[in-house]
Amino acid sequence: MINILIIEDEIPAQLTLKKLIDKHCPNSQVLMTLSSVKSSIKWLEDNPDVADVIFMDVELSDGICFEIFEHIKPSAHVIITTAYDNYAINAFKVNSLDYLLKPIVEEDLKRAWGRCIERLEHRTSPDIERLMEMVSRNGVQKNREFKKRFTVKTGEKIVIIPVEDIAYCYSEDKSTYAVNKNGSRRLLDYSLDMMQEMLNPHIFFRISRSYIVSINAIENISKHLGTRLKLQLNPHTDDEVVVSRSRTSDFMEWLDNN
Repeated sequence: MINILIIEDEIPAQLTLKKLIDKHCPNSQVLMTLSSVKSSIKWLEDNPDVADVIFMDVELSDGICFEIFEHIKPSAHVIITTAYDNYAINAFKVNSLDYLLKPIVEEDLKRAWGRCIERLEHRTSPDIERLMEMVSRNGVQKNREFKKRFTVKTGEKIVIIPVEDIAYCYSEDKSTYAVNKNGSRRLLDYSLDMMQEMLNPHIFFRISRSYIVSINAIENISKHLGTRLKLQLNPHTDDEVVVSRSRTSDFMEWLDNN
């Protein structure tokens, strides 16, 4: 049996990947699904040499996946997953490493899995040191640049929104809005998924499918329906802003680390 570890911070992406693995990766089992750099390092330290294959997203809830390799060198074969093709793809094309662009195509996963099986059979070790060297050379680093401002068209005018002025973003009726600290609301050209990738994760957190909040906009936090958390934001909103149950643990970890 081939043991698989999934490191991915988006629940829909986790579920999609698990379905593809069930369908196209015979004689395998998913041991664990993790969503952050910190939890991944701890699990790999506590379970050395347990995972045979790791499916790893580039951007996690608390940083870039390559930070994991700065602390631990897993013996497992790594398949990188990413929504963007500008993440120094050449850095992924190293010995015993593969990558998949999101949304993941079944044929691409089958090819990547086939290469993994060959390497497992020949006991080819992943070249993590070479990966880190190429990542550094190509500029994929944990301190990479995030968006500093957004431009929004309002009639005939173009409005500039500095990121530091954004209190939170939310989706409504398939549209995405940014709410500034002064309470003004602007319609954005990006989906909430895209906003999550462009905003600094040390300042902004995706608390649910509908909301991304700035740590500076959280006025208070209260318990809500058992283990869930309810946020009071500033500027105030008429919506009930609740942290998703699946994100509560990562949210608390994010608060502690920022």
